[in-house]
Amino acid sequence: MKLAGDARYRRAEKRALIEGPHLLAAALQHGTKPLAVLATEEGCSNSEIARLIARSGLKPVMLAKGVFRGIVDAETPPGLAAEIAIPDGSGEAAGNAVFLEGIQDPANVGAILRSAAAFGVGRVVLDRACADPWSPKALRAGMGGHFGLQIAQAKDLIGEIEAFKGTVVCTVPRDGMPLWQATLNGSLGWVFGAEGRGVGQATLRLAKLRVTVPIEVGAESLNVAAAAAVCFYEANRRIRGQGQN
Repeated sequence: MKLAGDARYRRAEKRALIEGPHLLAAALQHGTKPLAVLATEEGCSNSEIARLIARSGLKPVMLAKGVFRGIVDAETPPGLAAEIAIPDGSGEAAGNAVFLEGIQDPANVGAILRSAAAFGVGRVVLDRACADPWSPKALRAGMGGHFGLQIAQAKDLIGEIEAFKGTVVCTVPRDGMPLWQATLNGSLGWVFGAEGRGVGQATLRLAKLRVTVPIEVGAESLNVAAAAAVCFYEANRRIRGQGQN
């Protein structure tokens, strides 16, 4: 229960609770072996869960439905959960990176991680003001993308950005270079800020390039997760040779 609901406890113990067959399958695919697996009889009667358990050789601890529901976070529990060690996010990953400052909605954090994994980003660094990326809500929004990334929460985000060996690209809601005009070569370090105030001035000063995603006149702004997905896609599209810088 504490792993599901207490971010400080997760950080201290370096463990998290993942829920459902999709997340467990993604963890296994990337070599993350569960420390424990929990299930209900009803869950094991589900064909997808039954196949996953049989294929992986997992031996779940069977819980009564009420006990299981009291542990997990989901409103409609899938009947399968697992305790995992949070992967070590230290070190450098090749290619692009993402730096997140003050993004407090776990659904946005998870969605950004999902898009990062989908479009070839190697590492994501969050400051301590961000929502916990290993919370159940962030994990559900990430749809397994967590396990294809190096994820780190840093006390000093500015120091992490300064150490990045590549071009730091900061997204701003207006007055930046239109994304389609920007030169997106080499390793990119994307910076995204809090949903309301955006990126702080100290962080903004580190950007070699400031870009804006053009939107229709009268529209206020894009959701930060949507903006991130657009940026990742555009950079990935160019790498694949489908467009011109």
